[in-house]
Amino acid sequence: MYQWRKFEFFEEKLGGKCAIPEEVGGEITCSSSGRGKLVIGCDDGGISLLDRGLKFNSGFQAHSSSVLFLQQLKQRNFLVTVGEDEQLSPQQSALCLKVFDLDRRQEEGSSTASPDCIGILRIFTNQFPEAKITSFLVFEEAPPILLIAIGLDNGCIYCIKGDIARERITRFKLQVDNALDRSQSSITGLGFRVDGPVLQLFTVTPASVSLFNLHSQPPARQTLDHIGCNVNSITMSDRSELIIGRPEAVYFYEVDGRGPCWAFEGEKKFLGWFRGYLLCVIADQRSNRNIFNIYDLKNRLIAHSLVLKEVSQMLCEWGNIILVLNDKSALCIGEKDMESKLDMLFKKNLYTVAINLVQSQQADAAATAEVLRKYGDHLYSKQDYDEAMAQYINTIGHLEPSYVIQKFLDAQRIYNLTNYLEKLHEKGLASKDHTTLLLNCYTKLKDVEKLNVFIKSEDGVGEHKFDVETAIRVCRAANYHEHAMYVAKKAGRHEWYLKILLEDLGRYDEALQYISSLEPSQAGVTVKEYGKILIKHKPVETIEILMRLCTEDGESTRRGASNGVYLSMLPSPVDFLNIFIHRPGALMEFLERYTDRVKDSPAQVEIHNTLLELYLSDDLNFPSISQANKDGELDSRARPAAAGISKVVTDGKLVSNDKDISKECLERREKGLRLLKVAWPTDMEHPLYDVDLAIILCEMNGFTQGLLYIYEKMKLYKEVIACYMQAHDHEGLIACCKRLGDSGKGGDPTLWADLLKYFGELGEDCSKEVKEVLTYIERDDMLPPIIVLQMLSKNPCLTLSVIKDYIARKLEQESKLIEEDRRAVEKYQEDTQTMRKEIEDLRTNARIFQLSKCTACTFTLDLPAVHFMCMHSFHQRCLGDNEKECPECAPEYRSVLEMKRSLEQNAKDQDRFFQQVKTSKDGFSVIAEYFGKGIVSKTSNKQTGTLR
Repeated sequence: MYQWRKFEFFEEKLGGKCAIPEEVGGEITCSSSGRGKLVIGCDDGGISLLDRGLKFNSGFQAHSSSVLFLQQLKQRNFLVTVGEDEQLSPQQSALCLKVFDLDRRQEEGSSTASPDCIGILRIFTNQFPEAKITSFLVFEEAPPILLIAIGLDNGCIYCIKGDIARERITRFKLQVDNALDRSQSSITGLGFRVDGPVLQLFTVTPASVSLFNLHSQPPARQTLDHIGCNVNSITMSDRSELIIGRPEAVYFYEVDGRGPCWAFEGEKKFLGWFRGYLLCVIADQRSNRNIFNIYDLKNRLIAHSLVLKEVSQMLCEWGNIILVLNDKSALCIGEKDMESKLDMLFKKNLYTVAINLVQSQQADAAATAEVLRKYGDHLYSKQDYDEAMAQYINTIGHLEPSYVIQKFLDAQRIYNLTNYLEKLHEKGLASKDHTTLLLNCYTKLKDVEKLNVFIKSEDGVGEHKFDVETAIRVCRAANYHEHAMYVAKKAGRHEWYLKILLEDLGRYDEALQYISSLEPSQAGVTVKEYGKILIKHKPVETIEILMRLCTEDGESTRRGASNGVYLSMLPSPVDFLNIFIHRPGALMEFLERYTDRVKDSPAQVEIHNTLLELYLSDDLNFPSISQANKDGELDSRARPAAAGISKVVTDGKLVSNDKDISKECLERREKGLRLLKVAWPTDMEHPLYDVDLAIILCEMNGFTQGLLYIYEKMKLYKEVIACYMQAHDHEGLIACCKRLGDSGKGGDPTLWADLLKYFGELGEDCSKEVKEVLTYIERDDMLPPIIVLQMLSKNPCLTLSVIKDYIARKLEQESKLIEEDRRAVEKYQEDTQTMRKEIEDLRTNARIFQLSKCTACTFTLDLPAVHFMCMHSFHQRCLGDNEKECPECAPEYRSVLEMKRSLEQNAKDQDRFFQQVKTSKDGFSVIAEYFGKGIVSKTSNKQTGTLR
């Protein structure tokens, strides 16, 4: 005891010593606490209730004589007392037990009003003979059941169980000791212990410690020890341990016997338990004084020590310890707050005590970490770096790591820093910077073994305890490539694994094998990122991987026959174009193999566009890429379509014949032309490539064959002959017009007019070609001679002899037409004159009808008869109801009227009129016909006004 340090962790409350209120008149014999008040029993039978601050609350007369024992219940506001009352007969004992309901009082509003006494029991009966009561304890079972244990001086314990208010009780007796000497067998202390459903009772005598199991019937007794103690030297801990005090030590007991003991010398007058502290009032024989000590058994220190006079009662309530002295004075002692206690310890540099204190009192983790930090700072200032780091490690999770790291950045303390960082990673609280720092420590120490352990360590769920990307980056920088690869592979960071293999180690074959082992989706991502390096060093193998990714190789076997849905789920070759930026030849090979394998790819348009760009490029490069790499290079290649093209005719088409073009380039252009044709089948309206892009590529690279094919497929015949005109290929030009200018085969006859205009503006002698062109113009009568003369007059190299025969034939033809028209006019004039005379005759002269037969039935005409002005006569019976028109002439007349109505209707259809003018070879004749039929000139006044 004397080796334990003393501290002042407690302080006196209420201003020090204070007096019990004067309302407590008698001598205090017993006390209890609970539910926010103190209960004091006196030898005059009165009971007083005291509030916080030891202020008198109320009092009442519980017994007529003395109150021997009392206990305030916790669950209900009941008070159980044992005291002396008036003796009704000599045979009955004066001792009785009472139960008071403190919430119900007989006289409301009075401080001396007595609470309801809900039950009174005589303790001693014939079956339970009277003896001196030495101890008393109440256990609250499920309300309203109480278990009351009354210890006697004869070694017996009387137990009363039940609802006392309703007098539904049972009594039983427990025998502890049968010793003849009552001083050694009296019950000095009791203590209940609950172990699950089992209720146990500790009993103490001066000579023994026993344990009764009240769950068994009859209750079984177990002797725990053959030494005991006197009254008031018994208490129970918060862990249901029995504590007894003897002059030589304080003993702890559990159900299996004696536990630890503490050698505190001196007679123990009072024992108590308060918040994990042991309370002892010890009589010091040398100084004849009483010493009140508060022991912290966990930390082996005396939290408070105080010299006192004789103590009458010791209670705990309101978070304080209340000591009642014999002179009716009282001390209220309370525990200081944690901060005050720690400040006291810090001033004395008692950091270990402070740490034990906060841990034993279950302080929050932040407070514990703060104490550890201060202790670590103290050790660091003393240059005890190892111990300081041990303390700092215990603060992980609460103390900012940078606080510790900054202290140990010195190279001489790198081992301590490494230890701290390892613990930080073990607890999963390390950041990327911490990982970087730890790996740098390993590399500086060249501790490969620890580096291996750290890299291969995992947490409980199989994941790394550090930031994977940071670890890889640091290991790469320190040339620990194998470690970086291990982490990358373990964490599934395929991009990092391949980056190390390709950029750091140059192990291309291993990288390709690793990509092949990945899932298709992951393999596709990695190839997109690192394909440029792979294509540069291993083009063949890389193309094989791409073919497996983009086609159904390997998958079709498992999935069965290929289908469009699955094909659409595969990666597209277009996704990998960027990896071939410096290897267009490999790209061409890859796309050719793909198109040979897959015929219905969703991206076939883009693929064909790319192939065309490759096929038509002179130096096997992308024009767009060349432009991005070097300004102006594109312009040097974008020469006119006819550049380097000479007159070579093959079935009326131009072909390239540039001596500078290599054989390889010619082969690629042949592939390009073949692709243009294959990708535009005759049954498809649009091709499987971008037509505009194909035209641009052909023009940029001077690929006239492809340009002619596209123009012809798009029916852009004028552009076709424009190519020949630009190349001055007259023979091919005429052949092209023969093929494309035949309207009977869907051609455009106007091509001959364009051709004639070209020769007229050529400025060189082309008599032969002009004569041939005039032949076809004359055959189809496409142009008037005057237009022909105007076109050819612009060419100074052409003589009149070129068109002499043509003009002669046209003049002869025109003369014949004029003569035919003159004869027709004369005939029409004669017919018109005849008709006019006939009309005049009808108007002025009578008509004589001389027919003797009916025109309808050919029988002799008799009356009644009908004669028409057309000189037809009919029996009236032969006409029937139709007497207004001649049956013989009516059909012809109706057709004329119908034609007239049709012409008038057509006069209103302007679209049809203009369409006839446009499609006719001689538009003037159409207009003349409309005028001749009186369609155009015959308009209403309303229409005329509208036109104006």
